[in-house]
Amino acid sequence: MKNIILIDSGPLIALFDRSDKYHIKTKEFLKHFRGKLLTSWAVITEVSHMLDFNLNVQIDFLKWIERGGVTLYNIEQNDLEDIITQMQNYTNIPTDLADATLMYIAHKENIKQIASIDSDFDIYRTLKSGFLENVLR
Repeated sequence: MKNIILIDSGPLIALFDRSDKYHIKTKEFLKHFRGKLLTSWAVITEVSHMLDFNLNVQIDFLKWIERGGVTLYNIEQNDLEDIITQMQNYTNIPTDLADATLMYIAHKENIKQIASIDSDFDIYRTLKSGFLENVLR
């Protein structure tokens, strides 16, 4: 089976923002990664918002997705119950929608790895109480 990992907003922002301190690390990781990157529309929205310093950078990011840079996981309306549960489990952190969707996808698709610069993923567990391995560490 193909190597499938989740990717969070941080590395995607870093990839398209040369001034980001994780830019080089993210580029190096992706250069050597062989597999499929999976994410959610909530993550894409978050990244686009953070790249708002330049419309051309946002467009480059979206074109990269269009060419298959990442695969978008389809979340349906009836999936929201589990996503809300995920968010409610971490009100003390708090979790956001993008992170909760990634944890939901991990649970639903039995994915064990994530690419993130966010330490919150050291705390989050899937609905089956599993932790994700952060491949950027």
